[in-house]
Amino acid sequence: MDQYDRLTALADQLARSGVKVAGLLVATPNASDTITCREREDDGDRLWFFASDGTPIIEADDEHLDDAAILVLGHLARCAEHPKGVR
Repeated sequence: MDQYDRLTALADQLARSGVKVAGLLVATPNASDTITCREREDDGDRLWFFASDGTPIIEADDEHLDDAAILVLGHLARCAEHPKGVR
């Protein structure tokens, strides 16, 4: 088990204990961001993934999970191109 598996296990354990895990820190060698999941009011309160600056990424359902991963990677690439949070 590597460090990522350990962090996932900790997040799962905390969630089982009633602690809300609010975000997922994602990182490449050149950029990082915290991705959150919350209701999007202008989309019928469906759950969406959001970047730390509040930018909506994609709906957070099973149908969009593969696309979400691709979009998060693109988001990180843009962050790397524009340091200091300019996206």
